[in-house]
Amino acid sequence: QVQLVESGGGLVQAGGSLRLSCSGSGRNYAMGWFRQAPGKEREFVASINWSAISLKYANSVKGRFTISQDNVKGTVYLQMDSLKPEDTAVYYCARGPRLGGPSEHAHEYDLWGQGTQVTISS
Repeated sequence: QVQLVESGGGLVQAGGSLRLSCSGSGRNYAMGWFRQAPGKEREFVASINWSAISLKYANSVKGRFTISQDNVKGTVYLQMDSLKPEDTAVYYCARGPRLGGPSEHAHEYDLWGQGTQVTISS
């Protein structure tokens, strides 16, 4: 049974960095990161196409977050720099279509991880 497992969350001060990892993505799948803050709806963060060439970012994280994928290891990463308190949320990775392109639409992802908590203190 294929599972996505996130890791790397934690508590950091504003301005700090974290690197999230998501294992179990397999090869040649589009992948995405989403987040959900308390009392808010899940929102798109970043996505990457199957060949790791095409990327998409939410405007709120553009220039601060970087998504990458290692198809050999079947792992996708989210490097988060210059973190802000408003980045506090549970972060989820998700698997999109095989050989698919990057997408900000959650319904295009069929497999989700359990989430990892990211907390940014001010």
